Amino acid sequence: MKIALIAHDRKKDLMVKLVTAYRPILEKHQLFATGTTGSRIADATGLPIHRFKSGPLGGDQQIGAMISEDEMDMVIFLRDPLAAQPHEPDVTALIRLSDVYEIPLATNIGTAEILLRGLDAGFADFRDVVHEGDRRPISI
Repeated sequence: MKIALIAHDRKKDLMVKLVTAYRPILEKHQLFATGTTGSRIADATGLPIHRFKSGPLGGDQQIGAMISEDEMDMVIFLRDPLAAQPHEPDVTALIRLSDVYEIPLATNIGTAEILLRGLDAGFADFRDVVHEGDRRPISI
């Protein structure tokens, strides 16, 4: 799977801890990240990671473009809900695109861990249970 990793400044240390803890799962997948977050993850873990521009310089939009082209499977975006972000419209657009294209999105550590554990158990790839050409899950 293609997994995007994004973290606001005050969440970058937490993202590094998350990726370090779940390295055995994440190393089996293709990783993408915004600039500084990607550098911090690569330095700490040695994992290969495609780095986009930093969020405020368009990295969020680059990941959003991948989502809209059906080239991203999961997003872990550790947001800082208590700090104003200068690129908040880009953040909102990325979250909206994840909803529109039904891409699993974690915006906090609890949800991120559930998604990663589900990925490890084989439950996160919902594409196995959708109609061909239709992104909506099948009703069971």
